[in-house]
Amino acid sequence: MLLAIAVPSAAPLRRPHHFRFLHPSRKLALSRTRCAPSLPAESQPVAPQPRRYPRQYPGEAVGVAEEMRFVAMRLRNTKRATRNKDNNRADGAEEDDESKEEEVEDNDEMDEEGNDEEVNEEEEDNREVEEWMPSMEGFVSYLVDSKLVFDTVERIVAGSTDVAYVYFRKSGLERSASIEKDLEWFREQAIEIPEPSTFGSTYAAYLSELAGSSAPAFLSHYYNIYFSHTTGGLAIGKKTCDKILEGRLLEFYKWDSDPEILLKDAREKLNELSKHWSRKDRNLCLKEAAKCFQYMGRIVRLIIS
Repeated sequence: MLLAIAVPSAAPLRRPHHFRFLHPSRKLALSRTRCAPSLPAESQPVAPQPRRYPRQYPGEAVGVAEEMRFVAMRLRNTKRATRNKDNNRADGAEEDDESKEEEVEDNDEMDEEGNDEEVNEEEEDNREVEEWMPSMEGFVSYLVDSKLVFDTVERIVAGSTDVAYVYFRKSGLERSASIEKDLEWFREQAIEIPEPSTFGSTYAAYLSELAGSSAPAFLSHYYNIYFSHTTGGLAIGKKTCDKILEGRLLEFYKWDSDPEILLKDAREKLNELSKHWSRKDRNLCLKEAAKCFQYMGRIVRLIIS
């Protein structure tokens, strides 16, 4: 008798489970990242640039009158260098490179630092006058042109409604009336008084036009005309009087008080006014200062004509 033995069916094989307790399941949070569009070049932020301060002009910290003094010194140095160069050419001499480098360095120091020594203008003018041979006719022509220039300046300052000009009225520097006395003395000596030269007439017309268009420009001429006369002009006048007038000093070269103090007062007023001027106005003053020295130089040369 056969016994039927029930054999259980084989269970399907199962994939063994991993050790989940050792490797717990994690759900990673995925997110989309979008690239922002690049900004146009003109709208991209620009890195800040270091702040640059404008270069200070020689004498600017003191005032515009001091700036103009540096212009006068620069012109004088240029004139001296040109004269020396001409002399060297005439003598057949050549400047060596070392002397040229020293001259350039000296000019750079004057322009950038402003610590150069003051030029003794009176001594230089004296040396120049000693080489001149003034004539009576030329000296009288110089006085006539000078009177026209001072007449023009003083008339503008006295009659203008510009507030800037009021500060310079009755400064004590006025010369027109003094020159009139000198010309009257020459008439008594039977010396003919000529008409103003082309240089004097042109300069007077230029001053009249300038006074109505720019007060800073006109005041540059005002100050430098008196500055030239009380410094180099005074030295030239005294030497000329010694040569052709037997030492008689004209009224043109006399003041009721110290001219240096009077000029200092005008300089302080000009510096105070210039505090309210733009850099453009100050640069215009420097430009007109150079023109003033050129005009006055031409008039002074009438003495030796």
